[in-house]
Amino acid sequence: MDKDLNKYSKTITQDDTQPGAQAMLHAIGLDTEDLKKAQVGIASTGWQGNPCNMHLNFLASQIKREVDNQSLIGLIFHTIGVSDGMSMGTKGMRFSLPSRDIIADSIETVMNAQWYDGLLTVVGCDKNMPGAMMAIGRLNRPSILVYGGTIAPGNYKGQDLDIVSAFEALGKKTAGEIAQEEFKAIVKNACPGAGACGGMYTANTMASAIEALGMSLPFNSSLPAASIEKADEAERAASAIRHLMEQNILPSDILSKASFENALRIIMVLGGSTNAVLHMIAMAKAANVKLNLDDFQRISDETPFLSDLKPSGKYVMEDLHKIGGVPAVMKYMLKQDLLDGSCLTVTGKTVEENLADVPDLKEAQQIIHPTSAPLKASGHLQILYGNLAKEGCVAKITGKEGLVFSGPAKVFNGEAATNEAILNNEIKEGEVIVIRYSGPKGAPGMPEMLKPTSLIMGAGLGKKVALITDGRFSGGTHGFVVGHICPEAETGGMLAFIEDGDIITIDADNNTLSVDLTEEELQKRKTAWLKPEKSFTNGILKKYYHTVSSASEGCVTDEF
Repeated sequence: MDKDLNKYSKTITQDDTQPGAQAMLHAIGLDTEDLKKAQVGIASTGWQGNPCNMHLNFLASQIKREVDNQSLIGLIFHTIGVSDGMSMGTKGMRFSLPSRDIIADSIETVMNAQWYDGLLTVVGCDKNMPGAMMAIGRLNRPSILVYGGTIAPGNYKGQDLDIVSAFEALGKKTAGEIAQEEFKAIVKNACPGAGACGGMYTANTMASAIEALGMSLPFNSSLPAASIEKADEAERAASAIRHLMEQNILPSDILSKASFENALRIIMVLGGSTNAVLHMIAMAKAANVKLNLDDFQRISDETPFLSDLKPSGKYVMEDLHKIGGVPAVMKYMLKQDLLDGSCLTVTGKTVEENLADVPDLKEAQQIIHPTSAPLKASGHLQILYGNLAKEGCVAKITGKEGLVFSGPAKVFNGEAATNEAILNNEIKEGEVIVIRYSGPKGAPGMPEMLKPTSLIMGAGLGKKVALITDGRFSGGTHGFVVGHICPEAETGGMLAFIEDGDIITIDADNNTLSVDLTEEELQKRKTAWLKPEKSFTNGILKKYYHTVSSASEGCVTDEF
């Protein structure tokens, strides 16, 4: 046991040559005995403007109280968040992915500057989780991620709703399937209160992956935001962080290639978001673990897709909680040899030890299919290569869309023009919609595109068109879609040279994305290509443009 728990904070609390620091700590209410205690930073991404984050500051205050009860000093600090659901379909979405790196940088900055000995991150919306994990990997101090939990489903006329219901309702209204009054009623009732978007979208995907990774406590990812159990989690988290500090268990002891593969497997089983690809790669880099696109394909080939969860299925995260939550799924996976049970976790125990007393999935449940009757025999995330994606791209293929789609291109330079065309009924059956200049540099910021895919689904075109882009998709996206195309159009990727009518083929059987053009014709078009002018001249987007890596490298900003 390590009794020197204040190994970092003593730099400023126990050194007589740091009287200024000690005076300031006295000013916040600490006495001489308090200065001998270890300090735990509690990083909250709480803010009022988003249901995913609106309750997190209260949760952080509960955690601080319990940390203090462990004879530690809990000190809350804050970092930013961006609501993907609110910025979706607007230029504001360009700031969403950059927020992940701001979160990572700001947590790392405060922890190092203030010399905190341990870290508890309190997170909610999509970029919060990977941002916090990137900081945890860089810092390598005893740390636990606490997820604020999922939202309850909304309801209208007996039908469960979520945020995607609101987007798809717009498509249905445009197609004449519902009237304005019903459209407004769906929007009003889609999100009933606090918590992150309810399906297996990016927030719940990343929370589940991080629990499987071993960096959050068992049940953390599937406990609903408004549940009593979520409120009780503060005491568990405080006790666990003290244990990690006493045993000097560091993230580097937990974050291994095997633990990342556990996380990838649960993403495949649960049908998680395509965003997980770039986030997991970025998290692995921060932890000095080698992970790339081909690892995703290998795990996908070996892992069945089992979960009937939204967006492609019927159920939401709260439903999963009712049948045993993520630990019950992990226990089933362990029995099926789909997890490495020897990996260490933040409980100080292994995955297998954590799951030993966890109840099995409830009998007669219909959310998690058995491996003998999977929704798809392999994973839904497929990595495609070809003359349109020489450095790879990510397809979300659940099996419901088919495996091959070929058709003429309908090209748009950005999402806004695409949305307008869909709303004006300009998209024809059989077309492959191409949205380019939407990558990490091209937008810049690689915006999510839930709006066009939801409009497509709402208009009844979900199985009749495909969409490819160098941007990315919301975890709420479903349909025949391919994103993260690398190299992106902005850097001279082949997507920049596609013209209306070119025949594009998406082949998830052979994992290829190609356009039916000769290399000679593509090079001819490349020679004549003029890069569009930038829509920004200063600020964070300019900084992001010059520092961000490609999607296949995780869109990190510290590889320059």
